[in-house]
Order: sequence, then structure tokens, then C-alpha cells
Amino acid sequence: MPNIRRKQHLGLIGVLLIAVAFAGLQLTAVTGRASPDTKNYLSYALSLSGESRQEAGRRAIAYSCASGQHASLSPVPWTNRKAVGESEEQCVRRLNDSVAYWTRHGNTEGMTAPFANQRFMAIFEARPGYPLFLVPFLTVLGPTWGLWLAGLVIALAGSVCVLFTLRAAGVSRRAGLAGQALYLALPTGTVAMNPLSDGLSLALGTVVLLGCVLLLRGRPRTDVESGTSTGVTARAGAGPRTGAVLVAGGLTLMFLVRYSQALLLAVALAAVFLAWSGRLRLKRRQPGPVLRAAGLCGALAAGIYAGAHLLGWPMGQDSAQDLLTHHYQRPDLPNPWPEFFVQEGVFWSAWLRRQAAQPILPALLALSAWALLRRRSVVLPIALAAGAAGLLNQAGHPNLGQLYGYRLIVFLWLLPALAIPLLLDRPPTDTAPDDASRDPAGAKKPAGMTAHGVAPAPVGDTSGEVRHPMPRS
Repeated sequence: MPNIRRKQHLGLIGVLLIAVAFAGLQLTAVTGRASPDTKNYLSYALSLSGESRQEAGRRAIAYSCASGQHASLSPVPWTNRKAVGESEEQCVRRLNDSVAYWTRHGNTEGMTAPFANQRFMAIFEARPGYPLFLVPFLTVLGPTWGLWLAGLVIALAGSVCVLFTLRAAGVSRRAGLAGQALYLALPTGTVAMNPLSDGLSLALGTVVLLGCVLLLRGRPRTDVESGTSTGVTARAGAGPRTGAVLVAGGLTLMFLVRYSQALLLAVALAAVFLAWSGRLRLKRRQPGPVLRAAGLCGALAAGIYAGAHLLGWPMGQDSAQDLLTHHYQRPDLPNPWPEFFVQEGVFWSAWLRRQAAQPILPALLALSAWALLRRRSVVLPIALAAGAAGLLNQAGHPNLGQLYGYRLIVFLWLLPALAIPLLLDRPPTDTAPDDASRDPAGAKKPAGMTAHGVAPAPVGDTSGEVRHPMPRS
């Protein structure tokens, strides 16, 4: 037990060191992260904190233009905080004129300031979760430090969930820490720090993925059964029931933050689990837990869609019209889909050319594919579903202005963050994924005994549970 506690303390130190290093790096850019949409969320949050709509808009404009003063003036559309060469005073004047114009043209209601027409601002009115999350940070620290600290909390929370997800799937402590570090180093960490709803949606997505692993891994074994330090996964209740709560709770909160991303993640998970259960049936194995996970995610997807429809929130048709009418400033197209799919082809052709010119993502996806071939882990199909949700989200917004950004496709970056760390552990040397005569590292053990001399918990498909080795230290 003293040895187990010492290893747990070392693991905690590793988590804290990674978090402190990341926080220190973020201090170099407390401002300069604001995007054009930041002022919408900020004005919403300030209205929730008690400011008048007019005052909330004024403070949001001041922050957005001041933040832009320290930002790069590169012509990358989604990172542009203000027009190239525009001074802070010019930025404030332009946005104040825009507010006055749209107020005169009927945008007089809602929590967000009238920075654009009411139909476009309804997109942000339908995302109350992120502004609500910001309220305590803004109340205590104000916009500059409040938004920065909120982003830091979001980024670190997501990274810890990635660590827990990997550990719950049975990887070693070093692989789990590598996943945490990768999450913060990749665009997932960058997007999480930006003052936009994408980061909070991503963090809640990692909660959902952790829940899926716990939902599928079966009954958690105790330290006596497994003979190892299991951390979060060995605590009482850290099994299917807790997993179901995390999946349902995470998607419910995502619904309030970015309901479209919550819907896509739930659909992608349900589809992957259905395909997985079909594969198990072909191998004449019981797909019970996988099928239940598919049913849960499918039911949540239906609930998310129904909830957004009942609340009158913008749906897919509105998104297509938004793209093709320049934020509803031109008349709607009678049938937007033919032109929308033309835009899809243009966008993905340009996106593939960019990946060929800067093949960082393709290289990481190739390493992830290698991990898929080398390792058998419950986390891999879940990571594939997350990546698919990112691709689907980007496909719903084929805007060339997003070509250089990561925020819409950010869930795709969860695939390398979750898969590549698996390469740090030795793969099993046999071909039977549920062979109880081998430990997670592939070392042979006497029949009927674990490496620590105790009888193992039942492993296999006879009960319909998906069993996985417990995390190694």
C-alpha cells in the first residue's frame, strides 16, 4: 500500500506540473485572443450578471477592440479581432455604429447586444451555457482576467478528463500523462483557451468520452482484485452506472453550450457503438454493454434534436442560409442545398490542399491509425466517434473563412490526443483481447492466477460485459 500511495502521489505531481507549465505559457497572452464572436458571448454574460443590454454591449466592445490591439493582424479571417490597420478607437466607433444601426432596424430584444440582425444574433441566444459559465469569473475579475481564467479552467478540465479516460481504459500512468500533455499542446488546448463556446463544448465532450469508457468497461475491480493502483477507475461506483451519468450529464450540458455539436457527438457515438455491436454479433459474442451504450447515445441524440426544435433554436436549414446569405443580410434562397453542397466541394478541396502543404494533422492521424492497428482498447472506437463528430461539424460550416482555424473541427484532434499515447505501452503479444492468462503488458501468468497471485475477476463475453485490464502504474 505505501508503494501504491507513492505512485499515486507521483502521478498527481505529474498532473500538476503539466498544468502549471501550461498556465505559465498562457500568461504570455492574457489578451489578444478575442474573435469577432467573443463580444456576443461577453455581452450575453454581462447581461446575465445584471448589466443593462446597452452597458453590456459597451463593455464587450471595449474588451474586443482592446484585445485586438495585442492580436496578430494577419489576414486570417477567424482570428481577426479587428480590421487590418484599424486602431482601437476606430474599432470602437465601427462597432458602436453597428449597434446603433441594428437597434434602429428592430433588434431591441435578447440578452446579447445588437451587433448584427436579430436572426443572426439568435444563434448566440441559443447558447446560454457558456455565458452562464462566465458570470462568476467576470463578476470577480472583470472581462480581461475573467475570460482568461475561465479559458484556463476549461482547458485544464478537458486535459484531466483525457487523462482519466485513458487511465479508465487501462493504460499506464505515463501514457495517461502524455494524453493530458497532448491535449494541451494540440489545437484542443488553443481552442479551449479562446473566449468562445467551442472550448467549453470540447471539455464537456471529454466528460462524455470518459463516461463512455466507464459505461463499457464493466464492473470496476478493487485494488485487492487487480493488485494495482487504479486511481479513479477503482473507486466505488466508477463503472457503468457512473458512466451513464457522465454521458447523459455531459451531453445535456453540451446542449446548453453548443447543441449542434452535442447532437453530432451523440449521433457519432451511437453509430460507432451500433457498428461495434454488429461486429461482436458476427464473432458470436454478446454485445450487451455496447448495444446499451448505443441506445443511450441514440436516445440522447433524439432528445437533443427534439429540445432544439421545441425551443425554436436555429437548425440545419438556418445554418445553410446563414452561410449563403452572408449572415442573413441577403434574401434567403428557396432551396439552399445545391449551392451548399457546391460550397462543400470547394471547402474540402482547399482543406486537403492545406493539409498536404502543412501535414501536421495527417501525420498525427497516421500515428493514430498505427495505434488502432497495434492496440486493442475501448478508447479507440470512442476516439474515432469524437473525430467523426469534428468532421461532421466542419462539414456543416463549409466556410473558407474557417480554413485556417481549428475550432469547428477541433473534435477531430481528440483522436490523436487519445490514440497516440497508447503507443507508449507495450501491446499484448497474443491475439486474444480477453485472455485472462496475460497481464496488460503481455507477460505470461500462471493459469488461474494474476501477476500478484490472486484469482482474477471474470473476463470475457459470457456476461455481456466488455472487460478491460485495469490501469498500470
